[in-house]
Amino acid sequence: MAEVLVYVDHVDGSVRKPTLELLTLARRLGEPVAVHLGAGVETAAPVLAEYGAVKVLAADAPEFNDYLVVPKVDALKAAFDAVSPSAVLLPSSAEGKEIGARLAVRIDSGLITDAIDLEAGDEGPVATQSVFAAAFTTKSRVTNGTPVITVKPNSTAPEAASAAGSVEQLSVSFGELATGTRVTSRTPRESTGRPELTEAAIVVSGGRGVNGAENFHVIESLADSLGAAVGASRAAVDAGWYPHTSQVGQTGKTVSPQLYVAAGISGAIQHRAGMQTSKTIVAINKDSEAPIFDLVDYGVVGDLFEVVPQLTEEVKTRKG
Repeated sequence: MAEVLVYVDHVDGSVRKPTLELLTLARRLGEPVAVHLGAGVETAAPVLAEYGAVKVLAADAPEFNDYLVVPKVDALKAAFDAVSPSAVLLPSSAEGKEIGARLAVRIDSGLITDAIDLEAGDEGPVATQSVFAAAFTTKSRVTNGTPVITVKPNSTAPEAASAAGSVEQLSVSFGELATGTRVTSRTPRESTGRPELTEAAIVVSGGRGVNGAENFHVIESLADSLGAAVGASRAAVDAGWYPHTSQVGQTGKTVSPQLYVAAGISGAIQHRAGMQTSKTIVAINKDSEAPIFDLVDYGVVGDLFEVVPQLTEEVKTRKG
């Protein structure tokens, strides 16, 4: 069976959920081969094996931390040359898409970004995408070379399927461009204790209807009761009520959770483009004519300051 390269997104060997999703999708196309760059492969390998990696190609070098992107492209190209895979899968993060694009150029191949599903086809993998501000769903395949595909988080549920996961050292030669951009400092992002917005299975977002930064605690309380991430519309962010890093929309972050709760959000196309691929959408808005109701699975016409606290209490009660 053909092998499929999967780029491992991890923090010091702690494998992030999008990688487990990639391994699950890769098994539809062939035998997953994980590429782990940086420290922590001893921690990561058992997890990668649990989710179907037949082997793990590992490389560790200071260049991966000290310089931006290009050393990782060099390493992925080395893995590509060693394996000759039928496809290369990466997470649809900003870094993942840049690595994928640079790799596709090097191997003279086609690139598909932001896939939300993958399936095997007679002429290669077929990727499903949500395009033009989520107005259309397309199916695409690469017609030249080995497909390089980035996949959105939450596109599938991770499914365990034990495999050997044997670790092999990957020999990497860094090119002249690898040291072109040096990382001079890092500032850890302050932790909220909540899931990462783009990876969360549940997202609760607030918009203009929240009516002030001092009221966002209502949104946060519901999110915390559900174990969810907190998002915000552009209007709320532009007003300074919530950080830009939490903006959901065409000019913010794109999310695709299992459950998306929109409270006090009208549903402008800019916001819809960032969350329309969510599996289940719930909206709370006192305007029954709000465009968001055209999109939702469940809608509540009411004042969010009455509805959301009641919902929060009900969730807490049912959780015991």
